[in-house]
Amino acid sequence: LDEVDMGMTYEELSVYGRMRKIFRCGPVSMFKNLCYKWGTKLTPVEIGDKVKHFFKYYSINRHKMTVLTPSYHAESYSPEDNRFDLRQFLYNARWPYQFRKIDQLVKELNGDSVAISDKGEIANVRSADGGMGVVAAGSGNPSAGF
Repeated sequence: LDEVDMGMTYEELSVYGRMRKIFRCGPVSMFKNLCYKWGTKLTPVEIGDKVKHFFKYYSINRHKMTVLTPSYHAESYSPEDNRFDLRQFLYNARWPYQFRKIDQLVKELNGDSVAISDKGEIANVRSADGGMGVVAAGSGNPSAGF
């Protein structure tokens, strides 16, 4: 299966793609936002590992997007025809500062169901509804983009 080869589901990949492209999240802000979204279902260690896995493979393959031919745009994070894509395309796949910061946040979040507030404060969440939603790019709507 493709999902097994990638190490992530298409649903997770969709969430990562929206957060990276639409909300302009990097590794640390994506980790914090996913602690809101998935904080009651996954531990901070699992969320951190998923974010690191995504950004590792994103950075390894990002340069390939610069040679794509124009394509159909089914999602707002779909590949563009590169005329307006001025994003960086060469990354350090180890993300040393960002991954170290995620590890530091994981150490602070030693609970099994937690969320991080938009100011970086730790707030315990004990609900079964899948978290508090995502707060990205200053959105007033916690379910924006999902």
